[in-house]
Amino acid sequence: MEARQPIGLSLIIVLLIFFTPFSLNGQSIDHWEAIILAENTWNYFVGNSEPPSNWYQHGFNDNAWPTGPGGIGYGDDDDATVIESAYSVYLRKEFNIVNTSSIAALYLHADYDDAFVAYLNGVEICRSNIGTVGIRPTYDESTYEQREAKLYRGGIPDVFLVDRSLLNNGNNTLAIQVHNNSSQSSDLSSLIFLTAGITDDSNNYQTLPSWFENPVASSNLPILSINTGGQNIISEPKIAANLGIIDNGSGNLNYITDPHNGYDGKIGIEIRGSSSQDFPKKSYGFETRLEDGSNNNVSLLGLPPENDWVLYAPYSDKSLMRNVLAMHIGAQTGDYTPRTKWCELYINNEYLGVYVLMEKIKRDSNRVDIAKLKSSDTEGIELTGGYIFSVEREEVGKGWKSPYNNKPFYRFRYPAYDDIGPEQKNYLINHITQFENLVDNASSLAEYKDYIHLPSFVNYWIANEIFKHIDNYKFSFYMYKTKDDEDGDIGKIHFGPLWDLNLAFGNYDFTQDCGPTGWSYIWADLPYLRPSWIYDISEEPEIQNKIACQWKTLRQNNLSTSNLLAFIDAQAALLEDAQKRNFTKWPILGTYVYPNKYVGQTYAEEINYLKSWLNSRLTWLDDNMLGTCDLSTISDDDPDNLPSKYKLYQNYPNPFNPNTTITYDISGASDVSINIYDVTGNLITNIFTGYQEAGSYSVNFSSNRLPTGVYFYRINTNDWVDTKKMVYIK
Repeated sequence: MEARQPIGLSLIIVLLIFFTPFSLNGQSIDHWEAIILAENTWNYFVGNSEPPSNWYQHGFNDNAWPTGPGGIGYGDDDDATVIESAYSVYLRKEFNIVNTSSIAALYLHADYDDAFVAYLNGVEICRSNIGTVGIRPTYDESTYEQREAKLYRGGIPDVFLVDRSLLNNGNNTLAIQVHNNSSQSSDLSSLIFLTAGITDDSNNYQTLPSWFENPVASSNLPILSINTGGQNIISEPKIAANLGIIDNGSGNLNYITDPHNGYDGKIGIEIRGSSSQDFPKKSYGFETRLEDGSNNNVSLLGLPPENDWVLYAPYSDKSLMRNVLAMHIGAQTGDYTPRTKWCELYINNEYLGVYVLMEKIKRDSNRVDIAKLKSSDTEGIELTGGYIFSVEREEVGKGWKSPYNNKPFYRFRYPAYDDIGPEQKNYLINHITQFENLVDNASSLAEYKDYIHLPSFVNYWIANEIFKHIDNYKFSFYMYKTKDDEDGDIGKIHFGPLWDLNLAFGNYDFTQDCGPTGWSYIWADLPYLRPSWIYDISEEPEIQNKIACQWKTLRQNNLSTSNLLAFIDAQAALLEDAQKRNFTKWPILGTYVYPNKYVGQTYAEEINYLKSWLNSRLTWLDDNMLGTCDLSTISDDDPDNLPSKYKLYQNYPNPFNPNTTITYDISGASDVSINIYDVTGNLITNIFTGYQEAGSYSVNFSSNRLPTGVYFYRINTNDWVDTKKMVYIK
């Protein structure tokens, strides 16, 4: 054990993979065939007026409609039948099914410009980019946004799983309406395919298109399926939707036919991000809700209960894991870092790739654990905290601009800019400005050290130097201030939590050199948006000595090169199948995507680049670390090194399997014992007994023998006893 610094829907979904045969719904698929190909002959109606109201029904007589091979449209090289410019085009195709019992899976593949709705035997089966599910769009209804077809550009159509029970033995009808963004649009595309997984060796249908990949029905990652009812997700406000999660636990496969056992309920969802909103693969923020729209605090994928979540979309980061790796590194320092979980995402039946479910940075006992600030807290100690704020791009009305040096913009986070009162705004602005003034005019650290929590500064600094992130201290630079105490001590500014690190680990090609050498903290002394006091604090000898000691401690175990490279390998192994599906949906391997510095031809090459860069970076930091780790340079009576109170922290991770870390502070020398108990109070094991001086400590607990369940850990000292709950998932 080591001393450490203190720690402060649901629609049916489809999952693509690349092997065969497989079993779905208890039926083994022998092979795949195409029931309908786009190049088959279709009956069509040009949508410059409304078609008959029953045009989509199975029994509708379409003999008066013209016929032609697909695709049917205009303006692209993918149109076998060219039509006049129109708002829309309506397609019908009758087909025969020999034996429905031999069909185990049915998929519709759609390549379209700009939106479509599909009906099988009169029942809507899927749609994209238009209207509300169950309401047929009018012929001239516009789409949510412009969308370009993929096949003629070398891409693959979007794929949707269809309810095979809608098929009839004998005659069936597939009806499609494809819509333009406007009648003046330069192109319209409609290439539709229907494919089936066949359980026997019969061959009753057509040869598969060359781009077809065999679908399969399971993933080792949890599956998230979102149904917006046909609404388009926008950047704000959040729209109402349903979320279903299939999560059968670590080590178990998740099947698309499984019930939604991880969550099945309401959410509000919006697109999130800044420059990343330009990527075709979007990140989302969502909140879990009750039926009446109020907050629903729940645990998702084993993370502590809350209602605010983020679905991060790795796109330009073709390792997919830079944010996950960064959060792992942050957690190893002992400070709170948003927890992450891998998943695969589907929205309105469309597969969208590998995503990361993340905790949104928020005041909460399991996230940023600071005092709750009420609207009525307008004076005295209650006014002093807690607060969360960050350095960001300037947004009028959402924060304030520093008057000092690089004039960074500070944004209100908690309370949010819509909720924070005028007295609270003024207090936080004045407090941070006073701190900046002290640093700007200080001759030594002693003149402002009471304002900052030095251990969190050290940990945040170390993590950012490992990352060498292009936006470090400039965007998504989070801090929080704790409440002043009754003894008159100032609530300190803590640094973190970490956020938005996809441009770390050598993944950018602008402004600064992204190579694994050189200091990134010096960028804070450049005249651009970063608070220059970061550089000033970093140059303090006492701070550098603290950094040197913490670096030495972390490198011995938590942040050793072997441990970090093993973590990358473990994530890559976990993503072995899912990354193939992801890059089939988003075929960007081997191509430049802004702001990539390195372009690997394969996923393995991307992982090797990440590992090589990190290994070189850690070596350079070892050889060039600031300061000297001499304990005599750190005063024994320094309040930042000795806790003033006893405190037992929540274990991390929680839930856990198989390892977790328990951390605690003791303010006086004492005999210490830490025990694990089950829910009935029976002692399971003792994980530490010994004498300890005042300080902050951590102890690891590992078990692969416990059954899944709730447990308790209890610390006993000469003067103090405390107990907390933890969850083990096997």
